[in-house]
Amino acid sequence: MLHVPRLHAGNPFLFAIVTVLLMSSCTEQVKTPDHATSGTTVAVQPDSATLAARLMQRPGETEQISQYIRRMLQDHEGNIWFGTTSDGVARYNGRSLEYFTPANGFSSNWVGSMAQVANGDIWFATGGGVSRYDGSGFTNYTTKDGLASDEVWSVLEDRNGGLWFGTEEGVSRFDGRTFTPFPIPAADFSEHPYYKYPKQINCIIEDKSGNILFASNGGGVYRYDGKALTNLSEKDGLCNNFVQTIMEDKSGNLWFGTRYGGLCKYDGKAFTSYGRKDGVLGDQIWVIHQDSGGTIWIGASGYGLCSYNGSVFTCYTEQDAAGLKNVQSILEDANGQLWIGTSSGVYRYSGGTFSNWTKEDALRGE
Repeated sequence: MLHVPRLHAGNPFLFAIVTVLLMSSCTEQVKTPDHATSGTTVAVQPDSATLAARLMQRPGETEQISQYIRRMLQDHEGNIWFGTTSDGVARYNGRSLEYFTPANGFSSNWVGSMAQVANGDIWFATGGGVSRYDGSGFTNYTTKDGLASDEVWSVLEDRNGGLWFGTEEGVSRFDGRTFTPFPIPAADFSEHPYYKYPKQINCIIEDKSGNILFASNGGGVYRYDGKALTNLSEKDGLCNNFVQTIMEDKSGNLWFGTRYGGLCKYDGKAFTSYGRKDGVLGDQIWVIHQDSGGTIWIGASGYGLCSYNGSVFTCYTEQDAAGLKNVQSILEDANGQLWIGTSSGVYRYSGGTFSNWTKEDALRGE
């Protein structure tokens, strides 16, 4: 397998020189064979044109990792992965960035979700099916392998090692060999005729009791206890039936971020909704995360980011950082650093301030 050389933090220009030498050994662009898109492992090979464009020229100080940072993940080795809307997935090892796209074996330029499973493999839900990374290459799965749809929004490994994938056409389970459908009722779009994909599942989590919860696109939340499927919807007090994300906090409360109804919490008996009267500034909630200190962070579209300490919401907007208008992902790394993925790149939060983390910062190892 051919790898991009690592950048030495003390001499960033050495990286460009080494890359030129690497490039001279590549006489033609490496492409993924057509047959390698379905259940076939593809060794990670750098696309020479992509490397030239992204790595040989030193980036400007404000060049973003990618414009839309949809998801972030820190793996067991400490690498941080950035799932994007247009640039596939980027891996940061503390010294350099490496991009994976369809040109070098990855399934799509669009990433909906990521999860590292017990054996260390990383699974990616993408716009071109599912990709599994085993440390040396990608294995890609599509509808040809039994996946419900190639537009995949969410992935979960449950406590028994089973894999669940939420797609535009419902849920697929994977036992390591085959995909099987897991039926969930389609949403009623009679009042929303402009919507498509009534079977779409935006998020899947497993709670502390082992229940699997599915955030549906118009049908509320479905909960599977291993035997039966039950539904929580607006009729039960859910703030909106278009559910984007679910998070269980340290106390066992379930938090739901919705597309039109903002934020709500479920304590197992009743729902509590939070809105502008409580300090939450918007209705479109995309991500919810609880950090190691217990603070809950809420990212939204159109206004930014809020934190909740159990009694008070504190919200941050474009006045605090230009890219905070649309927050799509949140990650706390092993060192306690909070990363914010936005529609304007990556930001880091420390000491009460936000800083835009760019390609230049990555190449400096900062």
